[in-house]
Amino acid sequence: MYLARQEAVTWRNRALLLFDRVAMPVAVCDVYGAVLLANPAMAAECGRTPGQLRGRDVLDLFSPSEATQVERIAEALRLRRRSRYQVSVRWRAPGGADRYGELTADPVSDTAEDTPALLVMLRVEPERAPSPAPAVGQARVTPTETRVLALLAAGATTARAARETGLTTDGVTYHLRRLSSRWGASNRTELVARAYALGVLAPGVWPPEVGGRGVADASRGADPAQAPRP
Repeated sequence: MYLARQEAVTWRNRALLLFDRVAMPVAVCDVYGAVLLANPAMAAECGRTPGQLRGRDVLDLFSPSEATQVERIAEALRLRRRSRYQVSVRWRAPGGADRYGELTADPVSDTAEDTPALLVMLRVEPERAPSPAPAVGQARVTPTETRVLALLAAGATTARAARETGLTTDGVTYHLRRLSSRWGASNRTELVARAYALGVLAPGVWPPEVGGRGVADASRGADPAQAPRP
């Protein structure tokens, strides 16, 4: 028994040494997302030491692009489903630049009955060049687009936005993709932020409302994605 315990300690120490030397940012979190252990690469992404990350909520350090991703993962973990979970995230690098990547969480435990911990790995995307500011014409949006943006800013899902606007889910996605392409937005969070920055959505108002700038004249023709659902 003593020899088995010594061997377990030896392998644990070797695993921790490897954990610290892995170039990929890695952390171990409890089932609620609190960091139990982080390697230097993970800490460096946050401008901290591994010890300073202990106890921090990983989703406070790395902001999810879509809250619904996190809700689905939380529900799956509550039901003890053991799958690999991925969340697109954004965070502020120590130098002040915005960084983007993907967190992958794998539930791990000694037995299937144990409450799992989460082995979290961060894939960092290459740094992006700053997006140019939209031209005046690019800032103009249709009434349907502003309605979709306001619903998105209020936390609506694609399905709810479709119900509220009378569009299909594909129609909502079409509007969002077109706006993202026009404004150079990489995800929905950035799309909403740009809508506020351009005055398309009114700042300081809840629930979100349409602002006074950039709304195109609805009489210029019907939008091809605006057909009501059957």
